[in-house]
Amino acid sequence: MKKIIILFWILFGACTMNGQQTVDNILKARALTEAGKPDQALLLLDKAISETKESRLFTERAEAHILEKDYSAAINDFNEADKLTPSSGEYGLSRIYALKGDAATSLYHLEINLNSPFKKSEKEIMLDAAFNTIDNSQEWRQFWKKEWYTLTEKSISEIQYYIAAGKIDESKDVLSELKKSYDSNSDIIYAEALINLATGKYSDVIKAMSDLNTVNPGNEKYLRVLAKAQYAASDPVGASSTYSQLINSGIADAGLLILRADCYNKTGEFDKALADINKYLEFYPENSAAISLAGKVETKSGDNLKAIEYFSKNLKLHPNDPECYIDRANSYFVSKSWNLAVDDYSMSLDLQPSNSDVWLNMGIALLNTGKVEDACHDFRTAYSLGNKRVVDYISKNCIK
Repeated sequence: MKKIIILFWILFGACTMNGQQTVDNILKARALTEAGKPDQALLLLDKAISETKESRLFTERAEAHILEKDYSAAINDFNEADKLTPSSGEYGLSRIYALKGDAATSLYHLEINLNSPFKKSEKEIMLDAAFNTIDNSQEWRQFWKKEWYTLTEKSISEIQYYIAAGKIDESKDVLSELKKSYDSNSDIIYAEALINLATGKYSDVIKAMSDLNTVNPGNEKYLRVLAKAQYAASDPVGASSTYSQLINSGIADAGLLILRADCYNKTGEFDKALADINKYLEFYPENSAAISLAGKVETKSGDNLKAIEYFSKNLKLHPNDPECYIDRANSYFVSKSWNLAVDDYSMSLDLQPSNSDVWLNMGIALLNTGKVEDACHDFRTAYSLGNKRVVDYISKNCIK
């Protein structure tokens, strides 16, 4: 019995490692494709597929083939994906045949997608440029005369639109009408949670999404809303745990690493935060937000020199981004390197002169170098831009 248990854990560990390697390969390939290097993505995916036959590897390789304009190879890959996971390649096939101008075949595959677990939203389809070549065709117009989406699906889409537009009352009206048509169900609870998240009712969202996750564990959209609510409710421990569930489930989204790293930074788990950020930087080594977060983690952990290294790297990569100057200036400010802080704050203001906080901080730095007149100029500029925190500095240093 003991040998069987040991064998089970060995096999479980091997499967987990293989699953993680597949996700890593997908993320690396996707990053290469987004960087305009589909040829390198293809080489990576060729090797990955030779070792593991997984539908997502085939769909990812198909996307690289599309960028290379090799539609035949892409069609083959989407068909292979379908064989491994039924319907997983149908939307990709629909896009390719649309690009080829074949409306009938494109819509044949789109119909399969809309009747599958991989169903795309109407908004995503309508915004997909691949369909531009056929969206004026008779076949396309006829296809959309049929109701492909339920009232609930349409209502949730409408609620999401209103929330994004800041029209909360309108989103509540849609929810109210939806509740009149249906008894409370998971979709209605989810829709209400979206509105509650937008209006700051985080505890209600957390309870609702936790309950739904108990009934339907591992549901990606529930977990994402739950994590956002936990983070907004100042519960980074809960949010990091939820993001871990998403990551460990095999979702190929590198952005989850940054979201979890931000949570770890708030909980003081700096090594974990940096591990996630560095993992992300393996895929996107020049990403400004990730490098910035790495520097902020180092600052918070007490290693200001390492933080300045990250911020200086960011400046070399993004010399026209005022936030990169501000990040490094703030580090110099913390270490009381006043002149260096002033230089970087000044550079950021050349790019973004309306930042009142920068005017305030530069004034403080100048004050510490003994340049009172220059400091007062900056304090008054900060005040003119609406910064009320500067009032004490003006009253203490600039009124004679």
